[in-house]
Amino acid sequence: MNVVAAADREKESDRGGGSGRVGGAVRAVGRALHLPVTGAARGIRKVTHAHGAGESGLGKLIELHAVNGAGDVMVTVALASTVFFSVPTDEARGRVALYLAITMAPFTVLAPVVGPLLDRLPHGRRAAMAGAMLARALLALVISGAVASGSLELYPAALGVLVASKAYGVVRSAVVPRLLPPRFSLVKANSRVTLAGLLATGAAAPVAAGLHTVGDPWPLYGAFVIFAAGTFLSFTLPPVVDSAKGEDVALLAADEQHLRGADRAQARRPGLRTVGPAVTHALGANAALRCLSGFLIFFLAFLLREHPLTGQSAAVSLGIVGAAAGTGNALGTAVGAWLRSRAPEIIIVTVVAVVLGAALVAGVFFGAFLVACLAAVAGFGQALAKLALDALIQRDVPELVRTSAFARSETLLQMAWVFGGAVGIVMPLNGTVGLLVGAAFVAVGWLATARGLLASARPRRARVA
Repeated sequence: MNVVAAADREKESDRGGGSGRVGGAVRAVGRALHLPVTGAARGIRKVTHAHGAGESGLGKLIELHAVNGAGDVMVTVALASTVFFSVPTDEARGRVALYLAITMAPFTVLAPVVGPLLDRLPHGRRAAMAGAMLARALLALVISGAVASGSLELYPAALGVLVASKAYGVVRSAVVPRLLPPRFSLVKANSRVTLAGLLATGAAAPVAAGLHTVGDPWPLYGAFVIFAAGTFLSFTLPPVVDSAKGEDVALLAADEQHLRGADRAQARRPGLRTVGPAVTHALGANAALRCLSGFLIFFLAFLLREHPLTGQSAAVSLGIVGAAAGTGNALGTAVGAWLRSRAPEIIIVTVVAVVLGAALVAGVFFGAFLVACLAAVAGFGQALAKLALDALIQRDVPELVRTSAFARSETLLQMAWVFGGAVGIVMPLNGTVGLLVGAAFVAVGWLATARGLLASARPRRARVA
């Protein structure tokens, strides 16, 4: 009996062996194709959730900011190719100036409103971030239609993307302090979030360029998908993000001037100037670097298009300078986390002086290599100085108003970038003159703030001693 049963099982095995082997092969191929994706996802999750970031929720914010950076670069590539690369240099200059006037100029008026408006939504931060993502997803579709038809809808839609992006940035600044893991400084947390955005931007840029080769609207379709995903990811942040316990609104000096007597006393809200001069001076120094950043982006874009780097095309020249700036920015972010325990005032004074020196050298001895070096040094200095400013706000601004202070400082820095960009557009295409003008921006900021920063650092070192 047992022999017969064994024979029957052997026959069944022979009949099913073919299909079993095919099924096993299919499953093996599926695992082989699936493993790189899941393996990469697990690797990214392991990095973003390290050192307690997963338990506190900071890891999810890091991933959300990476999505934000990838979506923004998709829109940037699409707009740059439409406004800048698609027409001759003289016409491009006018179109970029028009773009700046229609989008950036109104933004300088709207930006100061963004922070106070979001301050009124402390219990809806996840919804606000999701709304900013969804708005950019829908506006990306509007821009894609405008790109295809040449419609003027491109400009108001681009303004909407800019405002929504700034709204996301303001809310993100307010969220980070709520998600700090144990023994995590704010500057270290901001370093991780910023670095994730930079890495995602670098990874998405070639993808956006590849989509652009398929058709002008395709990077915007990619942006729609990415921002739609970001809309859902926003709601995965922990509920503590929507907590407003212990918060109030920080007013800048300009805001305080509008308050009179009883109103000011009734408000009882300290502005940045009232919580320590170091923050005000650091903000001025950062504004100088942000002004240089806006200037270099627009000035070098036109300069390198007309006079590319030796032996390179205009597109490659811009790519080299952009890669140098991105590398410097990432390095500055990494160094900022390492220097988190050092005096922020000394860091700011030092990096601004280094950027000033690099701008002067690049202007006097203008050349391809020095231009790339200046882009890298400027990116490094901007990232490191911004992290030092974050550390000063963390140290000197009371927790009661700290998150609002981040929003107001970001608004001022954006306005400085717009001013620098406007100057870069109207400058004549002379490398030496242009870079010396950029150096003048940094020199004014450094001379106006260095003494105050060093003076505010000395008493603190004396107290520590």
